[in-house]
Amino acid sequence: MTTLHAPLAWFADGWQADLRITIDAAGNIAALSHGAAQPGDERLAGPLLPGMPNLHSHAFQRAMAGLAEEALNPEDSFWTWRELMYRLVGRITPEHAQAIATHLYIEMLKGGYTGVAEFHYLHHQPGGVAYASRAEMAERIAAAAQASGIGLTLLPAFYAHGGFGAKPLVEKQLRFRNDVDGYMRLLEGVRAATAGSGAGWGLCFHSLRAATAGDIAAVLAAHEGDTRPIHIHIAEQTKEVEDCLAWSNQRPVEWLYNTAPVDERWCLIHATHVDESEVAHMAKSKAVVGLCPTTEANLGDGLFPAQEYLAQGGRFGIGSDSHVSVSALEELRWLEYGQRLKHERRNRLAAGKTEVAEALFAATLAGGAQALGSRTGAIAIGNRADLIVLDGAQAMLAHVAPEKLLGRWLFGGSDAWVRDVMVGGRWLVKDRRHAGEAAAHRAFAKAMAELMAA
Repeated sequence: MTTLHAPLAWFADGWQADLRITIDAAGNIAALSHGAAQPGDERLAGPLLPGMPNLHSHAFQRAMAGLAEEALNPEDSFWTWRELMYRLVGRITPEHAQAIATHLYIEMLKGGYTGVAEFHYLHHQPGGVAYASRAEMAERIAAAAQASGIGLTLLPAFYAHGGFGAKPLVEKQLRFRNDVDGYMRLLEGVRAATAGSGAGWGLCFHSLRAATAGDIAAVLAAHEGDTRPIHIHIAEQTKEVEDCLAWSNQRPVEWLYNTAPVDERWCLIHATHVDESEVAHMAKSKAVVGLCPTTEANLGDGLFPAQEYLAQGGRFGIGSDSHVSVSALEELRWLEYGQRLKHERRNRLAAGKTEVAEALFAATLAGGAQALGSRTGAIAIGNRADLIVLDGAQAMLAHVAPEKLLGRWLFGGSDAWVRDVMVGGRWLVKDRRHAGEAAAHRAFAKAMAELMAA
């Protein structure tokens, strides 16, 4: 047993002073009590927060972050960016994938994330030939998570088609391909890769462009009664909505709710372009909407109607997606700022609370934990001890009332204020340093040198 003593600790209903947290050998919170530190307690160096779940990641895309910002096409969009992404996909080896993901996951930890849902669709060799182990690339992701220590929910993506109506894949997409039988074999490998590691896994459909109604039904039928999370990209772009309407006479989210049993297991990534009826369906179903504000801004996706969705009790979380940012703070900040710009008003996502930062933090912790299928997102008995400590020596936090601390950090601070990070009862970042970061940096630099030379 380990016992931490926090001078201040944040809960969804407010801050608590002098909190003692006992953590068992499995890395879970075993007991909570209040009082002065006792002999043997580990005294924390600042305010304590639950660690943030990152509900959407494509790890390999960190390798191209910031390298696609050239104004070469006046109609530049997600679809032109995708062509650049495909070029990178054609060069990545399993060794590159592991090095990129390990480096990224350490960056995530230092940015306040303690768990990640890896939406993994880079499965095969160039040309689509399977590796000797069908789950080779997924095994590399699991190894990266283990090396960094971050909590992992591995989501191997089903990807069989190149457009609505089961259009064939193009050559650039063949590394992603699995039919239903191939996907079932992939899941067997993922199950083996995560066994005994503490990592979880779930089901995943890349998009309605990549999976038919029959595909979705077959995969779900094979996992009937399973409570694992189910993720899908949906309605990210206006072209996607237009193509879905032309194919089915339904909007993407509308089609999904009319076709699949969407419930609290589901995480709908982006859902940027939805109408009032779709907003109501999502909120009522208790599914989580996965919002990735920095990526959605970078790609010019648009703004999700978060204020309207939240007013109906909708659940949401945040992800870093293409990793133009790996900062939980920045995603939260721009989630709120996007709504301010859209509505030309301040403090849009307060959800009935006085402090918008506390409302945002509480909602994204709960939604993220639900989307990852993990017992995290709150300092609570039985939950995994995923915790972050802000730097109590930070001058900007001095003389600030407890109820203002989150707002001070989220809207006036930086990642440098994250001092220590714990996952599963283990300190992975201490005084802003991760024990594996130097080795991860070297491996990442080597991978980038090879990718840039290719």
